[in-house]
Amino acid sequence: MRDRRYWSHIGERLGGAPPAFQPTVPGGIWLHAVSVGEVISAVELLRQLREQFPSQRLYVSVTTVAGRQIAAMRLKTISDGIFYAPVDLCWAVRRVLRRIRPQLVVVMETEIWPNLYREAKRFGCGLVVINGRISDKAFPRYMRLRGLFRATLRLPDAILVQNRIAMGRYLALGAPASRVRDAGNLKYDFRAAGAEPPAMVRLLAAKLQPSAIWIAASTMPPAVAGDPDEDDVVIEAFRALASNERLLLMLAPRRPERFDPAAEKLERAGVRFLRRSELTAESSLSLPGVLLVDTMGELSSLFALADVVFMGGTFAHRGGHNILEPAFFAKPVIIGPHMENFPDIAEEFRAHGGVYAADNPEQLARAVSHLLTDVELRTRIGETARRLTEGRRGATARAVAALIESYSEAMPRKVHSLAAITILGPLSLLWRAGVAWDRRRKLAQSGSLRAPVISVGGIVAGGCGKTPFTEHITRWMSEEGFHPAILTRGYKRGSPERSTVLAAGAQCPVARTGDEAQILLRAGTASLGIGADRLATGRELERQLRPGVIVLDDGFQHWRVRRDADIVMLDALDPFGGEALIPLGRLREPLSSLQRASAFVVARASIPTPWKGLERRLREYQPDAPVFYSRVKAVEWVAVDGTERSPAGRLPSSPAAVFCGLGNPASFHGTLHDLGIEPVFSWAFGDHHHYRTRELRRLAHQAQAEGARILLTTGKDLMNLPADAAEHVKPLRIYWLRMRIEMEREEEFFEWLRKIRARREDEGYLEG
Repeated sequence: MRDRRYWSHIGERLGGAPPAFQPTVPGGIWLHAVSVGEVISAVELLRQLREQFPSQRLYVSVTTVAGRQIAAMRLKTISDGIFYAPVDLCWAVRRVLRRIRPQLVVVMETEIWPNLYREAKRFGCGLVVINGRISDKAFPRYMRLRGLFRATLRLPDAILVQNRIAMGRYLALGAPASRVRDAGNLKYDFRAAGAEPPAMVRLLAAKLQPSAIWIAASTMPPAVAGDPDEDDVVIEAFRALASNERLLLMLAPRRPERFDPAAEKLERAGVRFLRRSELTAESSLSLPGVLLVDTMGELSSLFALADVVFMGGTFAHRGGHNILEPAFFAKPVIIGPHMENFPDIAEEFRAHGGVYAADNPEQLARAVSHLLTDVELRTRIGETARRLTEGRRGATARAVAALIESYSEAMPRKVHSLAAITILGPLSLLWRAGVAWDRRRKLAQSGSLRAPVISVGGIVAGGCGKTPFTEHITRWMSEEGFHPAILTRGYKRGSPERSTVLAAGAQCPVARTGDEAQILLRAGTASLGIGADRLATGRELERQLRPGVIVLDDGFQHWRVRRDADIVMLDALDPFGGEALIPLGRLREPLSSLQRASAFVVARASIPTPWKGLERRLREYQPDAPVFYSRVKAVEWVAVDGTERSPAGRLPSSPAAVFCGLGNPASFHGTLHDLGIEPVFSWAFGDHHHYRTRELRRLAHQAQAEGARILLTTGKDLMNLPADAAEHVKPLRIYWLRMRIEMEREEEFFEWLRKIRARREDEGYLEG
């Protein structure tokens, strides 16, 4: 009878990601590691991916209960989510892809997943197989279905295999030769230095002072008729070595369900033993005795204590287990005849004397005794094993390079359901017709301003950081002496004025400007012209303040004002808004309108850049426009009453609750994640939401019920809070996050802006 954990595991796999797993911003990396061994192999890979992608979320899926336990212990500080992988059914895979929205899917080792591969590519994800191998048992079965697998294996961007044998098998199944590479085995990159044995085990060893420690690692049950049970073999060998009165055996069965049977066998054999799970500071054991390692995730660290290691899975027909971890500690490893899962490693280690081979179970006791008594032999085998292992490092670095390349080439997209296309598709066609009509009408009424006009806009509805970017470039223009002005519509402002003209840094209520215009006004980088008719407002702005350059805020679809350059901003997390017009997607115009762009700025672009897939797509529409990358950097938390400031990386207090009214609230939550802030609760209001006092009281009440001590929000939301907001949330306090823009190749971008202005100056249009 399967235990409850097993059925919970099956339920989660059928349903995709578990219910408690929260959806997040797109752009992360999903690593699918099937077995316990693959999870362990992934540790160093994930560490390096975290260094390369510091702002991206890393998810790990597993298929077994034991794999999840190991992942929870080994990867909890590296990964952002651990879950059971979905079964390889289209609907289950799609559910996970829609939930975590990865930019890159990484599949480890042995399995071929046709539906996972196909759906990942449908969603535009990068797809890479790493540490690939096909076992002796699976290969004949796969070859019978090679017609199916030939198409499947053409989907990954790269297949990095462990050795030449694996390469030959992938090629035989139809994988393209250009994509299959022998990159080595990730297991060679195990970090021995960081593997510290558990304190309780070290304390026991110090107390017992054994003459030798023998570890029997990952012992397995029979696989076919005639196989031995390796726990029985080890216990019998230990009894044969009882003359060594100071011997300590650490017996570590491979699977949790074998812990209790192993304890029963030790008891029946009359062997003194302790269970690792019950070990305390007061525990003791008479030698010779056994420490039954009935825990998961600790075995690799125990190798540091061993004098001799027997690797299980090698007497039974199980194909063997990883001998590289004990080899890193220069420990001599005894193996049986079955190492089919690691043929290249077994061959090399046997050829160079890096293992001690026992042909059958009866030889185990003699092999252990030989190594314990012959210190020179033991040292020579251990040092040879370590040298062989060190010489084959580098697989992780090669894998990371391939993953960076695939990540850069990927172009994630939203896959619309048939129902959405049927219902919303016709409405998107109507939207398209309306946009075309509006553009023709307004172009017929268009006019020019005397100052050069540079538009900052987007093609997708919702926030992509246009306001902070406009502030950033006008700050530079002001420092250059260009006397910039910003022409903005003042969305949702409460003023009846047709045009409002304000000098840089002027004082003006939010109701008269609107929230985004107020942010720009308080920044003090440029004067402002605010009005729905931006052509008329721009002329009034020029009449009153005579600016040297005008930035048209959110102007890509404002056709009445002619401009000298159109900067199109794209959100790296969703650059093309689901590749469908409103309401099916979030595109304001067809992608063909990108032909009008003078330059592209990819906002929220995580490193590494460039994003080759995105740039290639942009070149289809506008081959001449340069592409730049920007991201926001959190600077500090500021209390809404202005009485307190704290660096962004250090909250004034915790835990925290979050609220915001943004076009893209996921971006704010992504920033909080990068700062290591996981709110206890969050609310998302509509874009440009004006907060009322009763809403703030409800927010404070629920935040307190969730245990929060502070409320966090954005600079844009600050503009929409009532003046006495701090009074309505007491005893909680509200803090907003001050941000600034960082750009790659910033000087090149500013030089491009200089040339735009200089061109108009040469034509004689500029005044004062």
